[in-house]
Amino acid sequence: MVAVVASVAVHGLVLALLLPFAADAPTLEVEPPVVVTLTRPEPPPVAPPAPTPGADAGGSAPAEKAEKPTPPKAPEPAAPLPAPKPVPAPVRHRPARIPPPTVPTVVAAAAPASTEGQISVVGEAQLAGALTAGSGQGTGPGDGAGLGSGNGSGPGSGTGGGRCDMVERLQTVLRRDANIRAVAASAHSSLSAGRGALLVWNGDWLRNPGQEGKGLAGLRQAIAVEVAFAPAACRAQVVNGLVLIRLGDAPGDPRLALGAGRWRWSDLLGL
Repeated sequence: MVAVVASVAVHGLVLALLLPFAADAPTLEVEPPVVVTLTRPEPPPVAPPAPTPGADAGGSAPAEKAEKPTPPKAPEPAAPLPAPKPVPAPVRHRPARIPPPTVPTVVAAAAPASTEGQISVVGEAQLAGALTAGSGQGTGPGDGAGLGSGNGSGPGSGTGGGRCDMVERLQTVLRRDANIRAVAASAHSSLSAGRGALLVWNGDWLRNPGQEGKGLAGLRQAIAVEVAFAPAACRAQVVNGLVLIRLGDAPGDPRLALGAGRWRWSDLLGL
């Protein structure tokens, strides 16, 4: 309670000290406020509608019904653009084709068929000194009385006691074989041998045209067998030049020729 009284006393003292200063303060005059009145303007008068032609003078035409608003026209579709013209492909100029040069055709002459290794024809001039049957050399004392060639005793160097006429031996064997004679006659005719002889061996057996193997069919084998079974001295006998074998005694019968240079009968065996 004492505190309250003390507080009031203090505040009163302060107020008493401030009052003299408050009386000397100037007073401000406040001007009255200006009142502004805002008014809405009146709308403009509406003009009467124009009279309709043909209406009575004293009366007014009935108000037309309000026209419906015309809908806006749809925009016309744009005209289609013209189709683009196809662009022609560029023309490719091909170079002019140059014709090949005209070359004259030369027909090559047919090469003559090779006759190497084939049976050929030996003429009469070559057969002049050929060894024939009956003129073979002996291998020892013979049964004849004369000297030289023939059936007499020859100056052979063998030691046997019989003849060694290989041409006659082969000629006798070949004349007995009808097949060999027929094949030889056919070859003789096809080669137009005439009076010549067929050369069937010249160090090697020759091939007959139209046949696969060498030598006339059957001829090579028949000669090889006869030579193989001949005495050794006969097989070793040396022959110079050609040997002529006659397959017949009649004119035009085929004849065979063997040999070339210096050779032995054993050479016919291919040994």
